[in-house]
Amino acid sequence: MGAKLSPAARREQNWGYIMVAPTIIGLVVLNLWPFVQTIWTSFCEHLGFGNYEFIGLRNYIEMFQTPEVWRATWNTVLFCILTVPIGLFLSLLVAMLLNAKIKGKGVFRTIFFLPMVCAPAAVTMVWRWIFNADYGILNQILGTKINWITTPGWVMVACAIVAIWSNIGYDAILLLAGLQNISKSYYEAASIDGASKVTQFFKITLPMVSPTLFVVMIMRLMSSVKVYDLIYMMVEDTNPALTSVQSLMYLFYRETFVAGSRGMGSAIVVWTVAIIGVITLFQFWGQKKWVNYDV
Repeated sequence: MGAKLSPAARREQNWGYIMVAPTIIGLVVLNLWPFVQTIWTSFCEHLGFGNYEFIGLRNYIEMFQTPEVWRATWNTVLFCILTVPIGLFLSLLVAMLLNAKIKGKGVFRTIFFLPMVCAPAAVTMVWRWIFNADYGILNQILGTKINWITTPGWVMVACAIVAIWSNIGYDAILLLAGLQNISKSYYEAASIDGASKVTQFFKITLPMVSPTLFVVMIMRLMSSVKVYDLIYMMVEDTNPALTSVQSLMYLFYRETFVAGSRGMGSAIVVWTVAIIGVITLFQFWGQKKWVNYDV
């Protein structure tokens, strides 16, 4: 048995519980309990007015037999493939540029971070104008007539471009914090030994910033799997290219709030959480091979 706490230590412990209580209560009420309800609802059929009937695995059987669900799953995976690697590369590049000795670094940091504080609806309207097939600035620059938003082969690319652009600043700021924690003595010693800038990047910068890069990668993957608002605002319901970009979360919205099938919508959410869980487990397994926690 542990040593008995003194009255002062017990009071301090109680104050600790009181201070963390709002966060724990909020986590349980706003996150944990709704998720438990979602799991239960996925095994039920919504009868209206808050009434549900337990139907077992019927929603899951129907879900996995629906081609639209598998198409949305592939769209979600493809969106992650298009946005995460390129976004991380560009964010790291921007972070390294912001970490360099240049004038006005604070101004550039603000510029790159601005997309995160802009209203998503305003950002979407600007990009819809940029992607416009007739008078969009992108087609004017490229000298093409591509229907970026209405062509099935290009709509996913267009949404990926907007997602990467929107998140580069936030990810770059996080990576910049990791870069600034690297001691300059490592680079000074490497320069004395005659190591080039490229060698210093792969032998010093990348290993030392890998913990921060790992955290950013997890955040970006989870965000990409849960993408909904960007697609909702970029692609209209009547757009023939919707099926080529519809994500699992967008399909959840349609099933739950348009079709009124809350049981099916909940099953889609559970399926999405399962995918996130598998990806996260794979990431934590793979981090042992490339993430360096040694100081």
